[in-house]
Amino acid sequence: MSSTHAVGPDTTVLADCLEVPGIGFLPVNTFVVKATEPVVVDTGLGLPDRDFLNTLGSVIDPADVRWIWLTHPDRDHTGGLFALLDAAPAARVVTTYGGAGIMSTERPLPLDRVYLLNPGQSFAVGDRTLHAFRPPLFDNPCTVGFYDDRSRTCFSSDCFGGPQPTAEAATGPDVAELDPRDIREAQRFWASVDSPWLQIVDRDRFLATVDPLREMDPETILSTHLPPARGLTPRFLDTLTTVPGLDPYVGPDQAALEQLLASFERPGG
Repeated sequence: MSSTHAVGPDTTVLADCLEVPGIGFLPVNTFVVKATEPVVVDTGLGLPDRDFLNTLGSVIDPADVRWIWLTHPDRDHTGGLFALLDAAPAARVVTTYGGAGIMSTERPLPLDRVYLLNPGQSFAVGDRTLHAFRPPLFDNPCTVGFYDDRSRTCFSSDCFGGPQPTAEAATGPDVAELDPRDIREAQRFWASVDSPWLQIVDRDRFLATVDPLREMDPETILSTHLPPARGLTPRFLDTLTTVPGLDPYVGPDQAALEQLLASFERPGG
């Protein structure tokens, strides 16, 4: 299930989701920033029934893409990467040294098409500057989000994500349409799934990592795993203050899997 939503005059969300048993429908967004040097942020799922290039082509000609910002090299962020590299011969992949290394264990990235950028650095994409930072919550050490100073938009990668009860909610155009209490609990739950190290984190040191977001004061937050959020930054930052010490999520074990498989074998199961 894929759809597109405009977020302001120059940013588009390519919304998708993945049903995860026991967790819900996890949004899996990618983004297009229509800068004078267009940027694609992540490349979605690599499942056989997804066609990232076709969805992207409804928003921008892939050949016009100049930058592919890979927020981190997990499979739900890299599904269409190599197809896009083929379709966008002038594009370069923005990642870290570690990110390029991890990607190359699957298929080597052409080094002349890699642009290495670390948290705290910035670079221009024509009519705007993108400021790289490490989001407070992450599941991969190579995670790098960014702040677009022209649109006042923060691209937060996995941070602020939250599974939803339906595919329609997961791929909706605005998280403000959903119950704020449900979103808060979904974000806390996702933090326990995606960042299990929160159980042992030093609270003060963790909260210090939120300061860059306060300084940005973004008007819009675009998370890979949540519908677009406009004007909700104070609320989202408040939720972050509640996550240190969360017990990590523990998924089903083998006995639960065997029970599930057995239910499929029963008549009418």
